[in-house]
Amino acid sequence: MINKNMKIKYSLFAVIALIFTNSCSDEFVNVASFDENSEEFFNSKEDYDAALVGAYDLLQSTYLNVMLGEIASDNTLAGGESATDVPGIQEVDDMTHTPLNEDLRNIFNWMFAGVNRANYILEFKDKTDFPGKEGVIAEATFLRAYYYFELVKWFGDVPLAVDTRLLFGDQDIVERTPKAEVYAQIEIDLQFAAANLPYVQTETGRVTKGAAQALLGKAYLFQNKFTEAAVVLDDLIANGPHDLLTDYTTMFENDNENNIESVFEVQYIDVEGAGFGCLQCSEGNVAVGFNGIRNYTGPLFDSGFSFNIPTQKVVDAFEVGDGRKDVAILDINAWANENAGVSFVEGFEHTGFYNRKYIARQGDSNIGDANLTNPNNYRAIRFADVLLMAAEAHNRKPASDDARARGYINRVRDRAFGDTDHQLSVSGAALTDAIANERQLELVGEGHRFFDLVRTGRAAQEIPGFTTGKNEVFPIPSIEIELAGNRWNQNPGY
Repeated sequence: MINKNMKIKYSLFAVIALIFTNSCSDEFVNVASFDENSEEFFNSKEDYDAALVGAYDLLQSTYLNVMLGEIASDNTLAGGESATDVPGIQEVDDMTHTPLNEDLRNIFNWMFAGVNRANYILEFKDKTDFPGKEGVIAEATFLRAYYYFELVKWFGDVPLAVDTRLLFGDQDIVERTPKAEVYAQIEIDLQFAAANLPYVQTETGRVTKGAAQALLGKAYLFQNKFTEAAVVLDDLIANGPHDLLTDYTTMFENDNENNIESVFEVQYIDVEGAGFGCLQCSEGNVAVGFNGIRNYTGPLFDSGFSFNIPTQKVVDAFEVGDGRKDVAILDINAWANENAGVSFVEGFEHTGFYNRKYIARQGDSNIGDANLTNPNNYRAIRFADVLLMAAEAHNRKPASDDARARGYINRVRDRAFGDTDHQLSVSGAALTDAIANERQLELVGEGHRFFDLVRTGRAAQEIPGFTTGKNEVFPIPSIEIELAGNRWNQNPGY
């Protein structure tokens, strides 16, 4: 398993770039020279494999992207202990974030760390040949696209580096690249990855052809390229190995990871933890501890920090009989009434609800800080997401095919209700709205909601404090602009 069994320690994969200026020193960061890399590394298959593990490693840092993607939306509130608990998270929840926000700076830094590690491999992709090399290059290319997709959806225009690393000194010459050009490179990378990867890997957790197709379809949707999205997503649905998991209640349990519905999954493990001085060093899913019940005592669950609290609004959005509700949302008061001995402390903005999909369970090793080392894999792309993206693409493309769109969304609804009595028959704009609503209910707690609202133009009407023309993207961290000699323009409104 690509990330659960390996932790990259090589200083050669540290990001020594203008972007990676985090005051939290990762344990990888001790690099003697930039010039010796090509001479002393990438001389064997093992070197390339080790570098690839390093590129995968930054996926684990996307826990923050997932958590803030919910908190920035109407799905959840920041929560925590108080209004000053992790100010960066509170600011994003209130839409008061600034270029000084530390958590946004972490996302910027960590995603560029991933870009640099992928580009490190691709910079030397022609140095040494070995059997299976095309697969390694395709995986690295996918990872670069994945990290850049995160960057462009959070920050808009960002520096684009292709097959070369951003190093100290580049801050004097590198510019922000228009997001259209970044998307164009993402498309090229994902098309290449899809053409050179299998649908099924021999090692669990590695990127597949399906993952590349799904992310390409999503990148098309974010650009309103609905026809292109429909083509690639139809191909994945028809020819890929994925399907909806029959029993939705087991979807997010640790003993059902990497199941038939998981198109791409970020691998976590509970045997190597970290601390608050270096959250990105943890091999566990940090968000799970943050989502947990504060000072909890009782069965099944572990304590946590009570962040990312579902709102009454999203709870009320579920229809009667929708089996997804109790999988996604933990009603702590109902749970306490059903189970003797349950106690907990109400945190800030307590609603009585918790994100049950990604909440700490008992029985994990949690070596290190128990709240920072949870083994729950993140289902980054699920087949249900693919079906709903395809439904949207067919509904919104110029030559719309609402019949096919309804077929896709009704597959998701049939699973949710356990019957065919709740299928939709609407078309046109009503179907567009229904698909948007279905995405919220199917994917609640998984980090997609804010960006779905932004790309469909619904954010201002759904998110309190959202300012049109400003909050569609987040601010470039001020330190990055300063390092670039104040040549970069800040995003509008910040």
